Amino acid sequence: MAVAGSVLSSVGLALWVVALTTGAAADVWQGFKDGAAADSVLALRKGDCFNSPGGLDGWTTEAARVPCARAHDGEVFAVLTRPDGAYPGDDVLTDLADERCYALQDAYVMDSWALPDDVAVYYLVPSRQSWRYGDREITCVFGKEDGRSKLTGSLRKDETTLDAHQVTYLEAAQVLNAAMEKGPVTEAGEEDLPAQRKWAREVADALTEQTGMLREHRWPDDARRPVSELAEELERAEKEWSAAAEATDLDTYYEHYDKGWALLDARKTVTAREALGLATTPPDPEEAEERDSGGGSIEV
Repeated sequence: MAVAGSVLSSVGLALWVVALTTGAAADVWQGFKDGAAADSVLALRKGDCFNSPGGLDGWTTEAARVPCARAHDGEVFAVLTRPDGAYPGDDVLTDLADERCYALQDAYVMDSWALPDDVAVYYLVPSRQSWRYGDREITCVFGKEDGRSKLTGSLRKDETTLDAHQVTYLEAAQVLNAAMEKGPVTEAGEEDLPAQRKWAREVADALTEQTGMLREHRWPDDARRPVSELAEELERAEKEWSAAAEATDLDTYYEHYDKGWALLDARKTVTAREALGLATTPPDPEEAEERDSGGGSIEV
């Protein structure tokens, strides 16, 4: 699936020959897209669920769109358009798809706890041949890790499916998540006190912003208390991360780091999540890390 465009270029070989001899490549490509709109990968758009003859394993040009409530192979969560220019090469397109698709999944599934552990990220990219005829789309898709099992129901959890309270809570959580992902990776590693202190300050600032968002929002009556208690816990964590950011030696740094980390236990958010109607089972850390980074068991 990652190079489905390669097959597309051979589907209409005679068509491409005509295009080359007439100089009407762009018109032919658009006509092909229009004619194949019903069952082609070219027709897929964000939010579409589809089935493909070989599932998500191998190459295909066919994608029959179906209601997401029915069993399906994949769900499109983003479509990117590359600018015109010379064909950048398979490696460049694949690297770009790998980077952008993993980065965009959180915008489609804001509640990462609701994303099943056995769901992986796939993508479709143009081939050299299809690029010549106007193909510029990279399509990001969710599917089962094995590429063959079916999904049932939409995975979408964004502003189109969530209420304002759920969106506010998740946006606040993403502020902290983004900071936590910036943990320093240096040659000195855990012994690099300046890098560790810089990161601790970013986490502390994110906690201040997150807490402010939770405090300022007007929550439903049944969610007001658990969210307030969560905000108090985050404020305690912020003090520890701030103290870590000011530490003058590694022992002091890790003393506050350990306390701050313990206060950010995901299980402490369950009560607030339950009150807001969000998922309440934390994702498996190893599965989530692999899906977020494109490593391990993720098939692309």
